Amino acid sequence: MDSIKVVVTACGCPGASTFIHWLKHKVNEREIYIIGTDMSPEPIGRFISDKFVQVPSAEEDEFIPQVKELIIKEKPDIFFCVSSYEVGKISLHKDELEALGTKVIVSDHEVINVASNKFSLYEALKDETGISLPRYYCPKSLEEFMDDAKLLGYPEKRVCFKPHFSKGSRGFRIIDDNISRKDLLLNYKPESTFMSMNEFYSIFKDEKEFPEFLLMEVVEGEEIDAMTLSMDGDVLLTTVKTRESARAGVITSGELVVRPAIVESCNKIIEKLPLDYNACIQFIGEYLIEINTRVSTFIYQDDMIEPYLSIKLALGEFSKEDVANYQQKVDYGRRMIRYMDQVFFK
Repeated sequence: MDSIKVVVTACGCPGASTFIHWLKHKVNEREIYIIGTDMSPEPIGRFISDKFVQVPSAEEDEFIPQVKELIIKEKPDIFFCVSSYEVGKISLHKDELEALGTKVIVSDHEVINVASNKFSLYEALKDETGISLPRYYCPKSLEEFMDDAKLLGYPEKRVCFKPHFSKGSRGFRIIDDNISRKDLLLNYKPESTFMSMNEFYSIFKDEKEFPEFLLMEVVEGEEIDAMTLSMDGDVLLTTVKTRESARAGVITSGELVVRPAIVESCNKIIEKLPLDYNACIQFIGEYLIEINTRVSTFIYQDDMIEPYLSIKLALGEFSKEDVANYQQKVDYGRRMIRYMDQVFFK
């Protein structure tokens, strides 16, 4: 089979090294040439890809022109968008990028906009049967925030908040006045997500503008990541893993499990929000928490490398039915751990 050239963006992100390794060294039917890109000059992907190209931040005006220049020069078969901060910008220009001769693995821009914004996501799904959402509010001021927190049961119950758009645990906190500040200092890691309402109030009381927060009840239950591969509103493959431990919002251990109710919720979500290719849909218990409209942490298998299935789907080498047939290959009970490693260079 002919070799292919794949651009992997954000090649310094937590999952990049595993993503690149499995595409380069575990796909047996063809050679895959990897071009890693990142805004940092020294991401891990620079040292394990076949080639590295530094690009600007997706927020900069030069981002898309430099991506176009990269595609024209390197002529990749696939442009695999990996970063949450890039998918919106890349999807907005998907048609012009594909006109240059590469298949771009992102969803429709409008769907990404809805699914990536936590408030618009909940608003889009709030009337759908079979999809459980936490109780939530969108306060417009500090005063509204305080009032809405009481409606959610504060101070007797914990509440939490997060920005409408964020990555990892950035901006997420649980408000609980019953945890001792001394206990937080001595017994919790520095990245603890707990804070008091007084701390929250002191931060924003003198600010002229109040940020857009989604204020929610704190729900409890098993933490689950559902990895979907879909096309045209049809979920073709769903792998569900437990989220047993995490660091700074990044999963560090988990296991492939059977959860039919979660799979059914994913089907309903994708039917309403027709995402294409890979997405990560996060749940706590039965409650939908958020959607990452990109690849995330897979539990890879030798006979099922989910990003490669997306590549074959994009290239027209697989039909939707071909991808769906991989559901029976899921190795339930297979576990993963994430660990730190190093590279050395001069």
